[in-house]
Amino acid sequence: MQVQNPMTESVTPNQCPLCAQPVPGGNRLVGEVLSCDGCSAELEVVGVNPLRLEEAPEVEEDWGE
Repeated sequence: MQVQNPMTESVTPNQCPLCAQPVPGGNRLVGEVLSCDGCSAELEVVGVNPLRLEEAPEVEEDWGE
């Protein structure tokens, strides 16, 4: 049995997964990063039909490793 995150259970496509603010669908590409107008979170497009969004991972510095 797989446990689902209650935060993502109630979020519908085209909504910010953090604040549920509607996000315009438009012509999005998987991997595209956009900002939520409601909470200013950076969101990554993880699916396009229907549009699915997740909080974008933080970019870590590469110290030449």
